[in-house]
Amino acid sequence: MSNPIGDPGHGHSPAAWTAVVIMLAAIALGTVAFFLEIVWLVWASVGLVIVGALVGWVMAKVGYGVGGSRYTAKEH
Repeated sequence: MSNPIGDPGHGHSPAAWTAVVIMLAAIALGTVAFFLEIVWLVWASVGLVIVGALVGWVMAKVGYGVGGSRYTAKEH
């Protein structure tokens, strides 16, 4: 049985992975800081989430996103 939809990509690119890793680390840090009541670090983590999103966007624009000029998908 074949898959009629095919592989839509789902963001398997260096840009997506970098953005997700940065934002995941920021959320983990922010969660710990919230638990320990370190307010400035919670807000710094919010800023780091925004930085992660911007890094992913910039990398995609430079060509490291899905369909970018500097990205080649792996064969399955």
